[in-house]
Amino acid sequence: MEISAKLKNAPLSAQKARLVGDQIRGLHVEKALDVLAFSPKKAAAIIKKVLESAIANAEHNESADIDELRVSTVYVDEGVTLKRFRARAKGSANQILKRTCHITIKVAEFE
Repeated sequence: MEISAKLKNAPLSAQKARLVGDQIRGLHVEKALDVLAFSPKKAAAIIKKVLESAIANAEHNESADIDELRVSTVYVDEGVTLKRFRARAKGSANQILKRTCHITIKVAEFE
């Protein structure tokens, strides 16, 4: 049985979050938390909170044993893109795209 946690509209691009998500896919949750704790990337802190939420959901809602949990799936989808403008020379403007993403982590019990 898979238990999931989701974060919508995380303030970073999906491409950057996928790099960190690929590192923890398939690991035991303790090892995944260690990998995320020592990663210097911004996405690592955000994904760590989502993983901790998934672990708490498994423990509270399904009475799962934390020692037997693994990260079964991690996927990062693109969210809405906020469009902003920066003033440039001679009255022109450049467009700035502030990308967001949706992060979903599922944990499952394995023996």
